[in-house]
Amino acid sequence: MVTSPHEASHRLFQDRPEILVPAFEALGLPLPDKATVDVITPDVTETRPLERRVDSVLRVQPSDGEDFLLAIEAQTRRDVGKETSWPYYVAYLQSKYQLPVLLVVACRDQPTAKWAAGPFTCEARGWTAQRTYPLVLGPGNVPVITEQRAVEENLAMATFSVLTHGKSAHAMAILEPVARALQVSDEKTAVYYGDFLDVGLGDTPAGKKWRELMTFVTYFPGRGTVRETAYLEGKAEGKAEGKTQGITRILEVRGIDVSEEARQRITACTDLDTLDRWLELAVTAPHADDLFTEDKQSDQA
Repeated sequence: MVTSPHEASHRLFQDRPEILVPAFEALGLPLPDKATVDVITPDVTETRPLERRVDSVLRVQPSDGEDFLLAIEAQTRRDVGKETSWPYYVAYLQSKYQLPVLLVVACRDQPTAKWAAGPFTCEARGWTAQRTYPLVLGPGNVPVITEQRAVEENLAMATFSVLTHGKSAHAMAILEPVARALQVSDEKTAVYYGDFLDVGLGDTPAGKKWRELMTFVTYFPGRGTVRETAYLEGKAEGKAEGKTQGITRILEVRGIDVSEEARQRITACTDLDTLDRWLELAVTAPHADDLFTEDKQSDQA
């Protein structure tokens, strides 16, 4: 399951390949409805000291043409390092698999999307050795899907639309039809997309709105999500070790960074009442350190 807002923007393509057809329509490129999609390793490392990884790599086998690879990157801000690593990813994957490679970059704001479109050029003395043109999915071309029927017909694309427009007012308009669609979906689908958007939107106004809307599915507790399972396991386990594992697992599933200092403080605690309080707080705390706020206030008093 997705574990961070960054991962959400590319992981959806792995889990729900049906998103590729509407995504390519947004890019203005044709892709047949009938295509086989396989996930392949994102590792593009050649020497062990330097690890290089594409966020997601898919092999697409269209019904009407040759296979090709999709290297999918999620980008939340401008990063000049990508201007050289992205061409490397394309060249390496083409060489390794002997297939054409398309680089798709998913962005959540227009300035980043404009930069990510490139082109990124390797040239000297007026001669171009290589030029990379990423395909960009961002607020400028990903549709704002608010029509209920359209949302229900393609929940994957509607979810991606929410993530892409998550920083704008458009996200709020998409959330309600998505919530209504999940209300009539099977439990597995409701849990998947509910948890996906919870983590993907993070601590944003859209994320807070989504958590309010999710009360209709008694999202927590009672839905069997990974987060709930960790919580219940921690509550049921009478030993401190079980509770500490439940706390850290909940935070990690929510995409909350757990510093080494916070992790050590959690695992070193043996007071069951304190661990129970932290376990409750782990479900909603925006930061790992917020678990300890009450303890700090008690110490100061």
